[in-house]
Amino acid sequence: MRICGIDLKANNTIVSVIENNEEDDILVYVDMKIKKIELANDENQSDVDKYFESINSFLRSNKIEKVFIKKRAKKGNFAGGAVTFKMEAMIQLNDVCEVSFVTSQSIGAYTKKNNVELPTSLNKYQEQAYLASIVTLPSL
Repeated sequence: MRICGIDLKANNTIVSVIENNEEDDILVYVDMKIKKIELANDENQSDVDKYFESINSFLRSNKIEKVFIKKRAKKGNFAGGAVTFKMEAMIQLNDVCEVSFVTSQSIGAYTKKNNVELPTSLNKYQEQAYLASIVTLPSL
């Protein structure tokens, strides 16, 4: 099963893909060429259409079966920006796979409970997306 973890920051969708072989339960990080998908201008309809098509194309061409988005606060000091919620809605509207959410608390608890080793080819900015993709899997 191919799983995509997503972390939304400003106008960027940061992606990390893992593959979980259910037969022998081996988890493998897939080092993709695309690591970010950008929404250039959220007020421009053609840019929004291009972003939506880019998301669908990425999910389809990489045979993603499940997406996990790291949740952001809706209000308060650490609230996500309005653009991130617009991007989130477009990801949820994809016609390729199911989308679920993962809380920061779940990610924190998972990393404390499990000895998580980050792949060496993973960029620093992709860490939260990677953790969002593995947190729902059984303990490693």
